[in-house]
Amino acid sequence: MNWSNRCAAVIPCLNEASAIADVIVAVRQHLPMVFVIDDGSIDDTSNMAKRAGAEVLRHNRPYGKGAALQTGWECARIRGFEWALALDGDGQHSAADIPAFLAAAERSGAELVVGNRMNNPKGMPWVRRNVNRWMSKRISKLAGLQLPDSQCGFRLMNLIAWSTLPVTAAHFEIESDVLLAFAAGGCSIKFVPIQVIYKAERSKIHPMRDTVRWFRWWSQARRPMKRASGVVSNPALVVSQGAQQRS
Repeated sequence: MNWSNRCAAVIPCLNEASAIADVIVAVRQHLPMVFVIDDGSIDDTSNMAKRAGAEVLRHNRPYGKGAALQTGWECARIRGFEWALALDGDGQHSAADIPAFLAAAERSGAELVVGNRMNNPKGMPWVRRNVNRWMSKRISKLAGLQLPDSQCGFRLMNLIAWSTLPVTAAHFEIESDVLLAFAAGGCSIKFVPIQVIYKAERSKIHPMRDTVRWFRWWSQARRPMKRASGVVSNPALVVSQGAQQRS
């Protein structure tokens, strides 16, 4: 498979001017097309990303990680890419792991390949490690699948499959929402081991606000419902496209 033509990298960012250029340069060694979604940064994230060779889509205010990802995924799909590789813009994910994602998709035919830090979580902060395990157990039970690292944002996703699923999360619950939607849609999901990289970066997860959002999502996800086809419209995408046209 010619991944360079069929897959784009999608990187959501909020105030990542100090790290984003290095991330883009490393990613482009594997995937030349990189979309950076600047989710309302007040620093120089957009300019640094452009200089490093990315195409930047900018939200005029922070809509949330999920909204930023969905903006990038929809833009990549419209531009003709069949796959998107999502990763963080703070350097927490290593571009050296990208070939493992591509190989897993080719080998297994999976429509979603997710990074797994939990086989060797040394270096992962204690709170994150245990919260991840707690969430993963519950999502695994609901999905009826073994999902060892439900909160990892380093993922390779088939955009054709995604476009038929009701993925609606706008914030950090996006990782859970995507996994459950793909599982409910009967899509194949695989996990690949990745490096655990935690530096001095400060998490953008707000402990109280984002916990409440996740439990609200969890409460809705547990309700029996018929998952209708089609992605819910993302208002941030309209903002992003408008900004792109003006630039």
